[in-house]
Amino acid sequence: MEFKYNNHITGADVIYTNQIAAEFLYTHLEEYGDKIGDILKCMDYVMNPEKGGNIIIGLDDAKIVGVVVLNNTGMRDYIPENILVYIAVDSSQRGEGYGKELMQKAISISEGNIALHVEPNNPALKLYEKLGFTNKYLEMRLNK
Repeated sequence: MEFKYNNHITGADVIYTNQIAAEFLYTHLEEYGDKIGDILKCMDYVMNPEKGGNIIIGLDDAKIVGVVVLNNTGMRDYIPENILVYIAVDSSQRGEGYGKELMQKAISISEGNIALHVEPNNPALKLYEKLGFTNKYLEMRLNK
């Protein structure tokens, strides 16, 4: 798999733009996804030099097979420095190892720890556990 990176240092790829990556995520996140506008807000955060992160686009024969979006938190020690906000693999390509490769690339290029949220029924939970992610906390939210 080949990787393209969109961030505030590289800029957005002219072919694999953030819009194209957001549309891919919207399609392939299925029930775990968000609206394209919300995905683009997350990507805008990455592109902001005062915030940061990485958008990793996985390609096979110049076709997008997966996308990961990591946002920097700007925190250290008490909250992980990175949060993996989105990861999706083309629904027709699942089970081929692309998700694992994307996660390994995201881990290798990130400075500091990584947090992610995953639904308990998400099949990717097993992959995250195999890669060393642990469930230390129960997340609670107050939605206003």
